[in-house]
Amino acid sequence: MDILTWTYILVGASFALYIGIAIYTRAGSTKEFYTAGGGVSPLANGMATAADWMSAASFISMAGIIAFAGYDGSVYLMGWTGGYVLLALLLAPYLRKFGKFTVPDFVGDRYYSNKARVVAVICALFISFTYVAGQMRGVGIVFSRYLEVDINTGVIIGMCIVFFYAVLGGMKGITYTQVAQYCVLIFAYMVPAIFISMQLTGNPIPQLGLGGTVADGTHLLQKLDGVLSELGFAEYTSGRKGMADIFAITLALMVGTAGLPHVIVRFFTVPRVKDARLSAGYALVFIAILYTTAPAVAAFGIYNAIDTVADKPVSNLPEWVGNWQKTNLISIDDKNGDGIVQYTADANSNELKIDRDIMVLASPEIAKLPNWVVGLVAAGGMAAALSTAAGLLLVISTSVSRDLFRTFKPDMTEKRELLIARISAAGAVLLAGWFGVNPPGFVAEVVAFAFGLAAASFFPVIIMGIFSSRINKEGAIAGMVSGLVFTMLYIVYFKFWHPEFNNADHWWFGISPEGIGSLGMLVNFVVCYAVSKFTPAPPQDVQDMIEEIRIPRGAGKAHAH
Repeated sequence: MDILTWTYILVGASFALYIGIAIYTRAGSTKEFYTAGGGVSPLANGMATAADWMSAASFISMAGIIAFAGYDGSVYLMGWTGGYVLLALLLAPYLRKFGKFTVPDFVGDRYYSNKARVVAVICALFISFTYVAGQMRGVGIVFSRYLEVDINTGVIIGMCIVFFYAVLGGMKGITYTQVAQYCVLIFAYMVPAIFISMQLTGNPIPQLGLGGTVADGTHLLQKLDGVLSELGFAEYTSGRKGMADIFAITLALMVGTAGLPHVIVRFFTVPRVKDARLSAGYALVFIAILYTTAPAVAAFGIYNAIDTVADKPVSNLPEWVGNWQKTNLISIDDKNGDGIVQYTADANSNELKIDRDIMVLASPEIAKLPNWVVGLVAAGGMAAALSTAAGLLLVISTSVSRDLFRTFKPDMTEKRELLIARISAAGAVLLAGWFGVNPPGFVAEVVAFAFGLAAASFFPVIIMGIFSSRINKEGAIAGMVSGLVFTMLYIVYFKFWHPEFNNADHWWFGISPEGIGSLGMLVNFVVCYAVSKFTPAPPQDVQDMIEEIRIPRGAGKAHAH
């Protein structure tokens, strides 16, 4: 069977599975819509969290970044994985103990202010829409190649699928759909990685294959360094980014992960606080399977791509190039008319342009793996993008229905709240689709901005809200607004207003827009602390509540005698 047939079968079967689960687990109450009724097992929640967190950026784009950036791309691996540890240890158990459905819910109650709640809703919407734009773009890329449609048509098809199970099932439907999506995406990621590792190095374990030797006895990474150096690129194993920028991006991704609203809400779906910590541990193991494989997938992909295209006749290129040219994500322009593809670091003479977002998806075709493997990767890419998109859309709908409408209409019935949640989820799908058609960058870059915004807005007020009883509503509001505005202005200035200045010579302290969330976070911390110091302390009942969250009831009583 050809690639298209396999893709229709595997993607169609996975969609049927997701929709079947959504119908079977349809939410009947707001508790089921928001937190799946609070009865999900830690193992299932760990899988769902892993799927929620491993988005199109992780599945499609991260290995692509590493493939082209080499060592510099490792910031994404370190930041996203480290952030998960931070989330599991510092935030998840306390927020679960607090017992609220959403981050704005926590902020509103902890800072005893509807204004703080509304500011938190605005931050959540900003972050979620920035993030979901990357997911929809990923959906469009997968559909455009495998169903041979335009990227924009692919985005619209993806919107329809997400609309169905996010609006119908709520968190209950999404949780069990994400368990299935995790199984699909991890299988789809590992199968081609194992195949290609065997092909290139003879080792079936991709993580070990990365350090293995190719057919001529040279180490794979050494060979890749040599090939890239000959073509005028930086060596794969050396980096160009400054140490300050690497540190800032890693930190922004770490604390951004810990402040992401769609990940935090997952810890309310388990019965107990202990289960929240346990499910975070499971999720880390499930995430590590993909994240430790990504560098190998990146190295195999770029090595094979260069090997099959660079310095080859334009008239006799492999089939995969023609397949991807239809999507406009790869292009060949024979500038000097010699009939040979020149691939160099010099933009004026480089005749091959590869979109970094295709690296994972194209790898099975480049390596001439069986057609069913190519179809499987398509299904995996869809699972990754759709699982995260659904989680984000749920955050958007709960932020609107619960945190906005309930704040101003506290007497609203549960049935009406559920209807508003579904309508706002539908509106969010349409807006997300528009972002997918008009993306502000490639998938992982867009997602990096979302993490920067989360780092600068949510993380400080959540951390200080848990660990300091002195921080008050004035400090929290001022901190969130200043952190978010500072980070957003910096990103917009260098990315949209003056892209010609977007280089290390003009950045503050050598920090790129992808890493500026770290500085935004410091601005938030300083403003929040300073404003709280010069304004009245929170009411006593709020201070008692914070102590209760941090120190379990009955702790320390044994020492009273």
